[in-house]
Amino acid sequence: MSNNSITIRVWGDYACFTRPEMKVERVSYPVMTPSAARGVLEAIFWEPEIYYLIDSIHIIRRGRWFSFRRNEVISVISIDNAKTWMKSPEKVSPIRAGGGAADGTQRNMLALVDVEYLITAEVHLSDIGKRRGHPIKTYQTEIERRAKSGKCYHRPYLGVREFAADFDLEDDIQAALERRSAELGKNCKSLWPEEDLGLMLYDVFDHEQRTQGFRWLTKDEQDAQPKKKTVPRSEGLLVKPEAVFFQANIKDAKLDCHPQRVRLARSQVTGA
Repeated sequence: MSNNSITIRVWGDYACFTRPEMKVERVSYPVMTPSAARGVLEAIFWEPEIYYLIDSIHIIRRGRWFSFRRNEVISVISIDNAKTWMKSPEKVSPIRAGGGAADGTQRNMLALVDVEYLITAEVHLSDIGKRRGHPIKTYQTEIERRAKSGKCYHRPYLGVREFAADFDLEDDIQAALERRSAELGKNCKSLWPEEDLGLMLYDVFDHEQRTQGFRWLTKDEQDAQPKKKTVPRSEGLLVKPEAVFFQANIKDAKLDCHPQRVRLARSQVTGA
């Protein structure tokens, strides 16, 4: 554990951490992915000056499998239609789902019910943050304050947006595990002694590229640039999606996923 680590306890009624190889039928991994864990933390607090590295995920409640069908849409609204709708809503036909609508279809989802995890992550300064000169402790304190008071930029979710997540700050991992074990009446570490889960999605954005950070420049910042043909509109690196996988292994109800301790394999399938 490093000095810049934070631990967030997250739980919810439903979760679906979709396996990319299942295509349109949503099938969840049996445990939260590092990508989903990063999404939870960024929903609580994120700035271009920082980035998260997920260290480990402790499983407090592994959940049970639950299958159901739901209505989805097969059409995608274009940017041009969205702009037209903002000016003249009557000129745009809405996308409809359910009730035999042409744009709707029913698909299966294999999800998890009643899950709970402890997410431990390292908070690092991006290159943008290093240029700002603020210490990492400033951002870490803000993350802890927001998590403790239940504040977030948008509601965190467990894999898909409709599965909202609750969260709280934990100061000590071992104390949290012992407290929850006593409250649940079972040892959390014995919940999942050991299992090789095989290849699991690590993230859809390369953690090495995220170290640079990214933000759009304000109009004043753009105007202050030297007069050239092409004026920069952003700072940092806009990372393109690229699926990264790792060999996932559960031991004592803990998924170790720090990039320095697991072997990552990159895929050119950007839709994963």
